[in-house]
Amino acid sequence: MTATAIDAPTFDALKETTGEEFVRELVDMFLAEAPGMLDDLRVSLAKLDADRFRRAAHSLKSNANTFGALTLGTFARDLELAGVAQVNERGAQPLAALDAEYSRVAEQLRAWRHE
Repeated sequence: MTATAIDAPTFDALKETTGEEFVRELVDMFLAEAPGMLDDLRVSLAKLDADRFRRAAHSLKSNANTFGALTLGTFARDLELAGVAQVNERGAQPLAALDAEYSRVAEQLRAWRHE
């Protein structure tokens, strides 16, 4: 992968250690589950549900980093550490940035998946 949403060395190491077929399964699972994590972030932010917000951000961070989606992982980590109250004070921008980065990551993972 040459584009910047996915760190190629991290992604290549994952394929080497787990096998390409297993990575395909992980990618499919991530693409199916990540939109739900993003929804959980939005809903928990609206409800000021700090525990649910933290869990969703943590899950997204962990999954993103697995694939080498390091910017997405950083955005999710920042949300996890900031917490729902601080993110709520900043308005929609943090989640909008996260959504945009997820779109870039998903596009690249889908492109790899269909190579």
